[in-house]
Amino acid sequence: MNGLLVRGLTVRFLLRRAVVHAVADVGLTLTPGRCLAVVGESGCGKSVMAHALLGLLPANARVEGEAWLDGELQLIGAPEPVLARRVRGRRIGLIPQSPATHLTPVRTARSQLQETLKELTGAGGSAARLRTRADSLAARAGLDPADLDRYPHELSGGTAQRVANALALAGDPPIVLADEPTTGLDRPLIEATMAELRRFCDEGRAVLLITHDLRAAELVADDIAVMYAGRIVETAPAGDFFAGPRHPYADGLLRAQPTREFTPIPGFAPELTALPDGCAFGPRCGGADAACRSRPEPRPAGRDRLAACHHPLEGRDA
Repeated sequence: MNGLLVRGLTVRFLLRRAVVHAVADVGLTLTPGRCLAVVGESGCGKSVMAHALLGLLPANARVEGEAWLDGELQLIGAPEPVLARRVRGRRIGLIPQSPATHLTPVRTARSQLQETLKELTGAGGSAARLRTRADSLAARAGLDPADLDRYPHELSGGTAQRVANALALAGDPPIVLADEPTTGLDRPLIEATMAELRRFCDEGRAVLLITHDLRAAELVADDIAVMYAGRIVETAPAGDFFAGPRHPYADGLLRAQPTREFTPIPGFAPELTALPDGCAFGPRCGGADAACRSRPEPRPAGRDRLAACHHPLEGRDA
């Protein structure tokens, strides 16, 4: 299968006096030409999951499970030289959270983009030829080539975002992983960024969008996966999800949106060092009962839909 197949992905962080259960038994399928948005509150494990796929976690992380790239390369446990030389930038491009802070502050955007092009594509030739290639890639990402001659602190938030997009495309990767790409952007820039990600899909790329912004996800996603306390609690086609979630937590996320009821979910997410034995959302759920003392497994909740809930919502209940 072309794309990315994730099964049983689990990430724990070993601390001196505790274990952080950041990601638990996550399964995802990412296919060319589609955008999968993983949504949920901050701290639920979305970014940890994404960084685990690229081998970018600290030394105290313990990662288990499978993540197959195009059905032939196992990412989990792959040696660092394999990830560095065959995966990052070449087969999976990363758009980081807060792009401006990920750019080297003492070098222009052009020097960083040209260096990335040279490293990922082996682009040689004269300096003029490399400059032309950088200008072409910048234009493709919606940049004025003149913007490349500025330092990161001279770039606006939207321009820094487009520089990040250009860097992610430098190696022409078939998969783009966008980790909270709308952080700190106003609504027009969010819409522009989502339009760029949609264009990546329309070009045949697969896009994995990590976000807590449901309005942004609605602009671009083909499929939605909702994450809570390290687990995927609902997956669905985007249109069906926004028409009516099946998991009470997902329903609460939608109701909390300013464009909807603007009603917050009561209570707080559990500590990832002390997760309850049963449903992690149970203490916050108005419909919890004795059955919720056991952990629910994902079950069918409609066509192409799964919900990890003992009492999934249906129709007008959502």
